[in-house]
Amino acid sequence: MLLGNRRVGLGSPPLVIAEIGINHEGSLEKASRMVVDAFKSGAECVKFQRHVIDDEMIPSARNVIPGNSDDSIYDIMERCALTKEEDLYLKNLTEGMGMIYMSTPFSRAAADELEDMGVCAYKIGSGECNNYPLVEHIAKFKKPIVLSTGMNDIESIKPCVDIFHKYEVDYALLHCTSMYPTPYEKVRLGALKELKDAFPQAVLGLSDHSLGNYTCFGSIPLGASILEKHFTSSKSWPGPDIPISITPIELQDLIQGSNAIYSALGGTKSILEEEQPTIDFAYASVVTTKDIPKGGEITSNNIWVKRPGTGKILAKDYKSILGKHATKDLSKNLQLSYNDFN
Repeated sequence: MLLGNRRVGLGSPPLVIAEIGINHEGSLEKASRMVVDAFKSGAECVKFQRHVIDDEMIPSARNVIPGNSDDSIYDIMERCALTKEEDLYLKNLTEGMGMIYMSTPFSRAAADELEDMGVCAYKIGSGECNNYPLVEHIAKFKKPIVLSTGMNDIESIKPCVDIFHKYEVDYALLHCTSMYPTPYEKVRLGALKELKDAFPQAVLGLSDHSLGNYTCFGSIPLGASILEKHFTSSKSWPGPDIPISITPIELQDLIQGSNAIYSALGGTKSILEEEQPTIDFAYASVVTTKDIPKGGEITSNNIWVKRPGTGKILAKDYKSILGKHATKDLSKNLQLSYNDFN
């Protein structure tokens, strides 16, 4: 799939999405700083959230308190929601640096506003994975969609995939565990294989809420082409997602590490041409340990194997020349060749 001009999939290095989300707590200054810090860390993509409160929640949401906060979900989003003009500013800032701007709409109105802003793709959060009316509304825009699948199983993901196929949009499915933080034993990287088997056309990835970068690194050999982590410029800032967010240094490590792991995948167990300089000193060759007169028998008492490996007969062929006879006088510490014996 293409996100902007970035090709994403098994044939390309993993795309790291730095999820700024609501870590700005409604501050455009903080949001802008995180965009700049993500760019300096080497990020290709940052992601925000678009909240239109009246179209997203009813007032009784003030009574629902998430597990990672003491405030209601309504109060959190009301406090953290940026204006459309502020989000447009952040989009222009992000794209002006050459990065991909993504945002998660949490309502129909939010999706419409993002479409008005001209986003290149959509991110749908785990909470909307089974919100099929909203998923279909977004799919009608005919743009690539990255879908997180936390709190859902294969059966509840299938209708979303059917919608994507109906509208012929490219899509990615991110495995996710909606626990903040996610204990390592609850990450369940094995789910990537289930997603691959159930949805072979999907680009796969991991939206990770565990601490650090370990599980993201572990997901790459299992087929993850997108790695999403919450991101903050400072762990000292307030916010419900700050404790599970990575810092600029950790983001840089994730990007560099994921590229290194991707580069190391594949290949076969063969001897590389580039290993020859090491072979020359690390291998052993068959050498004489004593002077051997012409006609003398070659035995384990007068030959052995020693470095370097630049001789004509390597250690692996040592036994094959025992019992042969020298065709000329051979001096001690001579690397043997096949014309030295009959």
